[in-house]
Amino acid sequence: MELNLWYSSAKIPNSIKVQLLKNYKSLNNIFKIIFDNPIKTPDNLLNSKVVNLLKKAWDVDKIKKLKEKALDKDVNVVNFNDDLYPKKLKSYEDSPSVLFYRGNIKALENTKSAGIVGSRNCTVYGIKAAKLISEILTKNNISIISGMARGIDYYGHINCIKNNGFTCAVLGCGIDIVYPKENKKLYDILCNDGCIVSEFLLGTPPYAYNFPRRNRIISGLSDILIVVEAGKKSGSLITAGLALEQGKDVLVVPGSIFSGQSIGANKLIKDGAYVFTEEKDLFDLLNIEEYSFMKKDKEKKYNDKSIEGKIFKYINDNPIHIDDIIRLVNIDIKQLYEVLFELQLREQIICLPGNYYVKS
Repeated sequence: MELNLWYSSAKIPNSIKVQLLKNYKSLNNIFKIIFDNPIKTPDNLLNSKVVNLLKKAWDVDKIKKLKEKALDKDVNVVNFNDDLYPKKLKSYEDSPSVLFYRGNIKALENTKSAGIVGSRNCTVYGIKAAKLISEILTKNNISIISGMARGIDYYGHINCIKNNGFTCAVLGCGIDIVYPKENKKLYDILCNDGCIVSEFLLGTPPYAYNFPRRNRIISGLSDILIVVEAGKKSGSLITAGLALEQGKDVLVVPGSIFSGQSIGANKLIKDGAYVFTEEKDLFDLLNIEEYSFMKKDKEKKYNDKSIEGKIFKYINDNPIHIDDIIRLVNIDIKQLYEVLFELQLREQIICLPGNYYVKS
């Protein structure tokens, strides 16, 4: 682990790190050349500047503290030459030289995978689309790759978990940092039942410029990239561009022409991306046999005179505030919250920010 931590902390371009690993076959060989048997005639990669930066990175106290933190947080680390390094990432020039991970990294090799990305400020439409697509993929044993951000990323991950699928989050910060903080529960679940990876050294804050770099790993681990809502300047557009550069198909959920969250997504379609209109679109691009996916059309019916029936009668595709539900149903607020909670557990309604509710 010490050598991986040393290499990760060295302030040299990632592309050079990867090339050095390819040329010298292991970190141990690179370390020996630099410290035990310096080469008299440096090559173009292992020049004096790179050697000096690698030597400077060998800070024993710093590496010891990083190792202690990694062991305490149950963090593992692999480099480009290790057997556990995801094979899907190896074919790119800008592959991460070192990857930190928690959870089951082996599972990334076991199945086909789809990246799901989209708006952080997603709409109800986006939530429903992410939920549907995530469920279809999971039922067909396709892993889901995303970035554990708010919005579409979150719903892609969480609905995969609900359907007992495998999902992996790629972080734009150190793997020991939970970002955003409200996704702590999701983070913990992924560590136990899924996987979390990051190329950034432990303790690295979620700087804005980290995320475009992170996005190439999301697309790299995915056999197909799916965009669910993306605004005009959405980071999802960067991920889509990276996926195309990597030779991946991009599938986009079309959105309303009146929705700001769909401007970028609709432009991707206009520029030639595949359009998601039905399950078959996914199966065709992934080149798999279609699984008989049963949609949840068995919507539970309630007696109009029951409390659930009275409440459910007023919750539809248009968000309704809890104050309006109270006024329309004439029910004690404590009892109302209990019923609303039950309906959420049954995945029949969704609670939106600001105490608004909508049909699932």
